Amino acid sequence: MIVLSIGWTDPSTVGYQALFGGVLLGSLVPVVPTGAVVGAAAAIAVSTGRMSLVAVVLIATVAALLGDLVTYGVARAGRGAMLRWVARGQSPERLEAAREQFIRRGGLLVVVGRLVPAGRIPVLLAAGGLGYPWRRLVPAACLACLVWAIAYAALGVLSGGLFDDPVPATLLAALLVLVAGGIASFVTSRVRRRRAERAAEPVTRGPGAAS
Repeated sequence: MIVLSIGWTDPSTVGYQALFGGVLLGSLVPVVPTGAVVGAAAAIAVSTGRMSLVAVVLIATVAALLGDLVTYGVARAGRGAMLRWVARGQSPERLEAAREQFIRRGGLLVVVGRLVPAGRIPVLLAAGGLGYPWRRLVPAACLACLVWAIAYAALGVLSGGLFDDPVPATLLAALLVLVAGGIASFVTSRVRRRRAERAAEPVTRGPGAAS
């Protein structure tokens, strides 16, 4: 495999180590913009040829997956506390509805949570708190992390294809990631707002209803 064939002790592979460490850290503690890290690595790969684009995607996927599995594992280990966190302010009926939603389409929620800004950690914590099984979480998380890595690497490829110098390519990749994240966050907030407005709308009475 490409990842295993990399000479990790070679000084020239420091970019791979920084990529792995940055994505893993950002997946555990959301203080590192992991999408920008992946985009920058992809931009460097395209503009300089010093890194393999395929390796960038695979390493980012593995690091993100490890971070997600650790986050889910911690939530599942502290299931009682996580369940109280998920259930805060919720009625038993709504909590059961959330559990049923995870049973029916938990895999989709994990994938979407990875791609939507600020959606990953709440979904993983809810999955752990509600007892979503490992055997279903792992495949969904693998797919989610791979799609995520490809998406942000594509932004880096775009910027790296425009510049031969890795510095402006990296800066443009980071900018594209921020813009993409902002657009996704805006669309998500609009969708949630519309859903909330629809839920708050009174039920319209039929023509034969009593006044």
